[in-house]
Amino acid sequence: MDWNVVTLNGSSVIMTFLFDWISLLFMGFVLIISALVILYSDDYMSGDLNIVRFIMLVLMFVVSMMFLIISPNVISILLGWDGLGLVSYLLVIYYQNVKSYGAGMLTVLSNRIGDVALLMVIAWMINFGSWSFIYYLDFLFGSVEMELISFLVVLAAMTSSAQIPFSSWLPAAMAAPTPVSALVHSSTLVTAGVYLLIRFSPSFGYWLNMCLLLISGLTMFMAGLGANFEFDLKSIIALSTLSQLGLMIMTISIGLSGLAFFHLLTHALFKALLFMCAGGVIHSMGDSQDIRFMGGMSFYMPFTSSCLMVSNFALCGMPFLAGFYSKDFILEMFSMSYVNMFGFLLLFLSTGLTVCYSFRLFYFTMCGDFNFTPTYSMVETNYNMMFGMIGLLVMSVFGGGVLMWLICPTPSMICLPYYLSFLTLFVLFVGGWIGYSMAGFSFSDNLLSMNLHSVSSFSGSMWFMPFFSTYGVSFLPLSVGYSATKVFDSGWMEYFGGQGMYWFFFNLGSVNQWFQYNSLKVFLGFFVMWVVILLFILIY
Repeated sequence: MDWNVVTLNGSSVIMTFLFDWISLLFMGFVLIISALVILYSDDYMSGDLNIVRFIMLVLMFVVSMMFLIISPNVISILLGWDGLGLVSYLLVIYYQNVKSYGAGMLTVLSNRIGDVALLMVIAWMINFGSWSFIYYLDFLFGSVEMELISFLVVLAAMTSSAQIPFSSWLPAAMAAPTPVSALVHSSTLVTAGVYLLIRFSPSFGYWLNMCLLLISGLTMFMAGLGANFEFDLKSIIALSTLSQLGLMIMTISIGLSGLAFFHLLTHALFKALLFMCAGGVIHSMGDSQDIRFMGGMSFYMPFTSSCLMVSNFALCGMPFLAGFYSKDFILEMFSMSYVNMFGFLLLFLSTGLTVCYSFRLFYFTMCGDFNFTPTYSMVETNYNMMFGMIGLLVMSVFGGGVLMWLICPTPSMICLPYYLSFLTLFVLFVGGWIGYSMAGFSFSDNLLSMNLHSVSSFSGSMWFMPFFSTYGVSFLPLSVGYSATKVFDSGWMEYFGGQGMYWFFFNLGSVNQWFQYNSLKVFLGFFVMWVVILLFILIY
């Protein structure tokens, strides 16, 4: 749809909107999830004096995402992209403490790289005569210009979807309020990059797809591994998002962009629910997020626990929940495709790790005794929070089947040998068993992570990526600044500048003072000096 915004002296400014099945479905999902999240926020943020400002920021976030979804024009995509970046910064620093400021800065600077890449796409597309990329994808496939544009789009999507090496901002952005996390991780900021890749996927060449396969596979593996070493409830869910984003981009890289979009939608449903449940648990725990303090939550919070487990099992890909339809389909299509062994192993290992950390989370939070002895009683969530969760609970159970009927109206024939057919279920059960075994630990020196500290610190710190993103970037400028301060401000500049001048004039003043004490020997000394000078003048 073309909207002629303004015509001036024969020049028209036209805004183009793209309403196809992908954009309409995605917009519907974003609007439903954001509506339920805002309903949930009404109770969750009820103690906040500035709740109206918070709701307005969330609405700006949703509007920016709408711009991105319905734009086939790179300039209006940048408008939505920048809106997402700016509002995400404002929401991450919402609680206004040092940790939030650091996380907000890391988030916004990581996403600026994607903005620069999109600006370069805009500059390069001037050569084509229009910024509406949708007309050029098939027409220019294989050309040098399109390869360059595709590379820049992939770079932008990697920053937004937090692929290696830009992964460290995603767990850091957990400093935002929980409703924001539910929105960001399900259907807005992190999925914007995947959506852009789905739109541009027809123009990707062989090498770009291979690079995407490797990077997304490693991201998925790294996130799954890291979540098994994490004890912060929100960080575990954030790393699970990173793992699922890796899965979607892997699917795009083997040419199954429609399937990636299917998983994007089902993932949005159960991930928003997972964050809502986590918010309810954190509220009841007196703002504690450590899963080691939890346990036996099913006795105290039966409804929240039920929702948490449904979303957790949907994330695992348990049969007949929303995640199963898309995830199982992806794994079986992957088994049918021409993929190298390394990519295949990465995918199935990472899927096993997903089930592993999900079962570990289940064991820590739901089973056993309550490990925290608070001075107050645990209470179930409020009505608005509950209604928001019920809406997503129904969609997490039935959404996968409904979407399957909508997106795949004709059945797909998947023909695999029996061992590959059973591989998905085998990985599921083995991952669950390992997760259950890992969770049964005791607080002692015999802890495996203590004996293998170097391995666990490497695996649990996202392969040291947060250190490279923070200390790695800031260490050199800060050390140069410290040296400059030491040498100039506190060193030679001080010696020859302010302090040096001060002491020079201070000493000069003390000598002058000494002259003015009317000492007899000073007068005699001056008298002799002047007599000698006069004698020299007279002689010569």
